Amino acid sequence: MSDKNEKKQKTVKIDKTGAVINENGMSLASRWKSGILSLIFSRFTLIVVLFVVQAALMLMMWGMFGALLDRFATGASTAFVIVVLIFLINTDMDATAKITWMLIISIVPFFGVMFYIWTQAELGHRAIAATIEESTDLSRGKLAQDPRVLERLKATDRDSASVANYTIRAGNYPAYENTKVTYFPLGINKFEEMLVRLEKAKKFIFLEYFIIQEGYMWGKILEILARKVEEGVEVRVLFDGTNLLSKVPTDYQKRLTRLGIQCRVWAPLRPIVTSTYNYRDHRKILVIDGEVAFNGGVNLADEYIGRTHPFGEWKDTAVMLEGDAIKSFTLMFLTMWYASTANPEKLVQRRGMTPEERVAAEDDAAG
Repeated sequence: MSDKNEKKQKTVKIDKTGAVINENGMSLASRWKSGILSLIFSRFTLIVVLFVVQAALMLMMWGMFGALLDRFATGASTAFVIVVLIFLINTDMDATAKITWMLIISIVPFFGVMFYIWTQAELGHRAIAATIEESTDLSRGKLAQDPRVLERLKATDRDSASVANYTIRAGNYPAYENTKVTYFPLGINKFEEMLVRLEKAKKFIFLEYFIIQEGYMWGKILEILARKVEEGVEVRVLFDGTNLLSKVPTDYQKRLTRLGIQCRVWAPLRPIVTSTYNYRDHRKILVIDGEVAFNGGVNLADEYIGRTHPFGEWKDTAVMLEGDAIKSFTLMFLTMWYASTANPEKLVQRRGMTPEERVAAEDDAAG
């Protein structure tokens, strides 16, 4: 009986937000049910069903198009396939990819060709790329590259200097000196230091992660984030849309917002067949007060710190940076934050602002 009373004392429900705090930290998924019935009536199942229906409709339309070609000219669909094959052979595509497509087309000629055209059109990717490019363009010139740093890097490591030049051209992320780097061989090492640094946050906390999953690791972090919001620290969270399928509830963005955390979801999955879903945000970035940044391969889920083992013993590494290079990580986060906005016009409104000015101007876009 005493054990039950002790367990009850450790669990505190916050009526204002629906959050629950216990020995595992904070949870926002207390009413998130799992099981067969929940899976059947879930958003995931709905998306899969609608995908199948749309795919079937696309196949029907492609079949009708092939029949229409043959109706106007005998063998027109075959000629169409041959033309596309010649085009495919002469592209700059990787040889393995060419062979794969040729195999598919040899098995289902017309449908294979139509599928090839649809994937190469990449309408979803073009839209995402245009959004990121616009957001990146707004940041150009905001961080200046010290040419002396590049010269010193080139003198010691020409390959690294080439990479640095690429990051400057592609994303406007300069190379820096005066930066301390701490290496974490395991996820648990990073996690322990993250908690220490998060507790010290005074101005802002930016998190951008590919995987965020309810559990001990995220629960402990979320508990600190909620407390920091109460202290007046600005907290922003950006996570990939695939998490909404199984890692967190589909309304998780609203749940975080109720805590006072600004939250955005990168490319959330919707029941529409598009190539957009192949382009995910795999970053794992934490920036605190523009002074400390974490990066590496460790996501915010329990398998990364060895508390669960869905894939065996998981091994990933991370680094913590302190110093000048944090400016680039701050800009990286803000670029994706603005690219994920539901109102692209706001990107143009922020043109000419420094990263610090963007942080101050974002208050009106928090919703």
